[in-house]
Order: sequence, then C-alpha cells, then structure tokens
Amino acid sequence: MLALSSLYIRCGGHSVGIASFWADAMELIALPFYVRVKSRGEERELVREDERGEERTKLVERERLNLSRSLKQLSENLKMPPAELRINTESRASRDTLSASVPANGSAEKKFLYVIACLFVFERRWSDMEETQVGFTELPAAMFHRPHYRPYHTTTHLYQPHLHLTRSGTHVSSLYPEILALIFSHLEVRDKGRAAQVCVAWRDAAYHKSVWRGVEAKLHLRRANSSLFASLVRRGIRKVQVLSLRRSLRDVLLGVPNLESLNLSGCYNVTDVGLSHALVVELPCLTVLNLSLCKQVTDNCLGRIAQYLKNLEVLELGGCCNVTNTGLLLIAWGLYKLKRLNLRSCWHVSDQGIGHLAGLNAEAARGNLSLEYLGLQDCQRLTDEALKHASVGLAELKSINLSFCVSISDSGLKHLAKMMSLRELNLRSCDNISDIGMAYLAEGGSRITSLDVSFCDKISDQALVHVSQGLFNLRSLSLNACQISDEGLCRIARTLHDLETLNVGQCNCITDKGLTIIADSLKNLRCIDLYGCTRITTLSLERIMKLPQLSTLNLGLWHIR
Repeated sequence: MLALSSLYIRCGGHSVGIASFWADAMELIALPFYVRVKSRGEERELVREDERGEERTKLVERERLNLSRSLKQLSENLKMPPAELRINTESRASRDTLSASVPANGSAEKKFLYVIACLFVFERRWSDMEETQVGFTELPAAMFHRPHYRPYHTTTHLYQPHLHLTRSGTHVSSLYPEILALIFSHLEVRDKGRAAQVCVAWRDAAYHKSVWRGVEAKLHLRRANSSLFASLVRRGIRKVQVLSLRRSLRDVLLGVPNLESLNLSGCYNVTDVGLSHALVVELPCLTVLNLSLCKQVTDNCLGRIAQYLKNLEVLELGGCCNVTNTGLLLIAWGLYKLKRLNLRSCWHVSDQGIGHLAGLNAEAARGNLSLEYLGLQDCQRLTDEALKHASVGLAELKSINLSFCVSISDSGLKHLAKMMSLRELNLRSCDNISDIGMAYLAEGGSRITSLDVSFCDKISDQALVHVSQGLFNLRSLSLNACQISDEGLCRIARTLHDLETLNVGQCNCITDKGLTIIADSLKNLRCIDLYGCTRITTLSLERIMKLPQLSTLNLGLWHIR
C-alpha cells in the first residue's frame, strides 16, 4: 500500500476534506471524504440527513455519475471490464466512501496503469466541482481518530501534481515521487541509472532506496572516487561485486558499512595480505562472501575471515587450490552460522577436513553444523570416510555435490542414505558408483528429490530397478551416457509419476519404445534431454511433444532414421 497524502480541499462555499488518499497498485483505490458547510458563521459537518440532506444527496449522485462515466471510458480504452463504483449515501457515519475496484484479470502492468489512470480521474473530478480556485490544506493525523475535531486550517506546501492536470490529459511529470519510484523499481540496473539523469524530480525518485532494493553493484575499483561509496549508501545498495581491483579492498568495507554481500570472484590479485588489511573490525552485516578463483588465497586468509565475519552464511571457495584441511579447521572454529560452503577443486582437502566441518574434533572446533549445501566437486582426495563424517555431524545437509570425486564408492552411499534431510545428490562422473550404490540408497530410505549419476559407466537398467522400488520422491533424474535401455525406462515410468526432469542424453540403447512409455506415463514431465539418442524417430518425438507440462526438449545430435 502506498500512502500518497492527507489533504483538506476547499471548493468555493463548500469544503471537502479528504481524510485519507491511498492507492494499492494491485487491488483497490479509494477516496474517503466528508462534507463541511458554513451556516450562520459556524462550520459544521453533514453527518446525517438534515435540512441540507437533499442538496448533499444530489452532490454525491452527480459525482457518482461523473466518475462512472469517466471510468467506463477509461476501461474501454484499456480494454478491461469497468470498475465497480460503490457509494454509501444512506450511511450516518461522518465519512462516505467512493471507491473503484481494479479488475482481477489482466496483466500486472495493465492493472498498475489502471490504478494510475483512476487516480487522475478522481482528482480531475474533484477539481472540476467548482469554478473557483481549489486550495489544499494538510489534515492533522488526529482527525482520523477524532471525526468531530475541527483543526485550524494552515496552508502547507505539499507536492501537488493535481494542479498540473488538464482536461485534455496528464503528463508523466504529474506523477507522485512514490509512484515514479515504484515504476523505476521494475527497470534494469542500467536503465535506473539513466532515468536518474533525466531531471531533478526523476533523480530524487530514482535514488529512493526501494528502487535499488536487492541490486548488486558491479564495480571496477581502479582509481579513487570520493563520491562512489556515498552514492551506494544513499541508494541503499548492500551488495557489491568487484570486477577488477587495483585499490585497497578496505575502501569497500569502510565505504559501505552495512555491506551484506561481497563478490570477489575472478579477482586474481586478491591476496591474504590484502584481505587481512581490509578485515580489521567485525562486519556483522556481511553474510555472503565469494572468493571463487582467487587462487592466491590460503589458510591464513580464512583465519581472518573466521575471526571478523562471524555471521557469514555463504562462503564460495571454488578454485582456491591452496586451501587445506587447516583452513577448514579455522572455518569450523569461527563460522558456525555457515549454511553454504563450496570447496570445488580444493585438491588438498581430504577426509580429515570434512571431519572438522562435521564437528568431530569438538575440542578444537565446534563445526559447521548448520550447513545445508556442501560443494566438493573435484576434491579427489575424498573417500567414503568423508561421507561417514558428513552423515554423523551434518544432520541439516540438504545438498551435496560429489561430482568427479573418483575415490567415492558404493559403500559411501550407505552413509548418505541415513541422512533424512538430504534432498539433492550429485554423483556425476564418479567412476566407482554402480547399481549396488543405487540399491543402498533405495533400501536405506533416502528421501532425495534430485539424483545425478551421469557418466557413471557402471549404472545400468538394474540401477533403475532399485530406483523405482525405493526413491519415490525423485523429481529430477539425470542418466546421461549411462548403460540403460528401454527396459530401465519402463521401470521408472511405472512408479515415478511425479518426475519432472529426465536427462537420458547419449544413451544409445534407447528407442521409440522407451520414449512412448515415458510419454504415456510421466504426465508431469517438464524437461527431457535426448541429446545424442540416435535410435529414436519422429514417431516417439511426436508423442513426447504432446506432454501437457513439457517446456524443454533437447534434441542435439539427433538423427532421423
């Protein structure tokens, strides 16, 4: 809801007070009002039918007809149903209500345009009531709770776009700053900056914090700019991505004191010394730190991070190949609120480091027991022992990425099957995973909804038999380049009716028979990958394309035979 103003309007001999004037961009706009008249030098309210009741009724009826006619014309122009006008002329309350409901159908943009146009119609009608000049006076807040209170009418200087309205139409400059800010909030970041350069009014509206809520500023920090960080703070920007860094990182942390997210991904010149120089005080607001591909970062830097960024929830260390188990011990010691940790290609990390994260060494570190995502892609020193540690200490883990961890075997999946909170499991290119591992997951009562075993050469139709008998919660299944055939697809089609994503690219044994069964059974399928399936024809593809929910179909390298 967008509060616009509280006004008091004097029109000739009558005075019309607008107790409140607000617009909800998606549901309703309303104009509550009451009428004052002067009689024998005294000002009184029309709260009931009296000697002027007939005159009041005529006034209200006339305005109702005028508004109805204007809104009907407006609805025809926008090709939308006319608004419903509701007016209470019999009420004995001190305020009557004249409102227009926005139609439920139509796009959000059209509804918003409808609200703005209705707003102008209301204001134009009230300004046309009398030929005399209309004056505006602020109505005290106490009036909303004390209807019989009579304030002193002192003129205030309010922003009054009403005065710019003409009978021929309106101009964009007549919009309230709050409405401009609402419009600007839907623009792309670059367009927001351009809109701020149009004029002073647009600049003030574009600099409103609601316009920049959630925006991440992408900066090249090459030379000193005294106004840069002040501008970010004024707009309420709390997320910063540094594209290139030639200045001290300390300038960023001090210039944006309420920084929530700092992305340094790809800044190769970020070093332990630079981070240690920047982190000199605690930053309680910073919850996201991305150091991906900062290859000069080592365990020394992680100690500084654990000391001063106690509230960190997301830490990206993908490609930081100098991080070792000691660094994970420091993370487990200081970042106990961490929910997401990515250690992709941290080749020195082993089972001992995962034990630190799981809190198995309680004397040295508490552990990251709140972890929900753990990325261990290409950590080739990890074995099944690491999965055992994770199953013991990381009870809240929801997603784990073990792709390219070639030392993980079927035995490790026994431990993962015991993790009731686990929902996503990525075993892509884990060469030692076979049908037996799928049996362990199914028999262990795993509740995973997403499973990726692509490029696991030992996965065959027997694995799909186990999947169909135990993993009933699956919504996404990736089997690219696995040794499966139509028989395996028939198995999962019988039981996994809620499957939404199926990737079977480069499975050369799949034919029209398997796809036809998929098309007949998996009605909720949204995405299917048939990349490199050279034994299918247009016969089965036509059946697949008739699936009611299908939105993505990949046919790369497909050949008609």
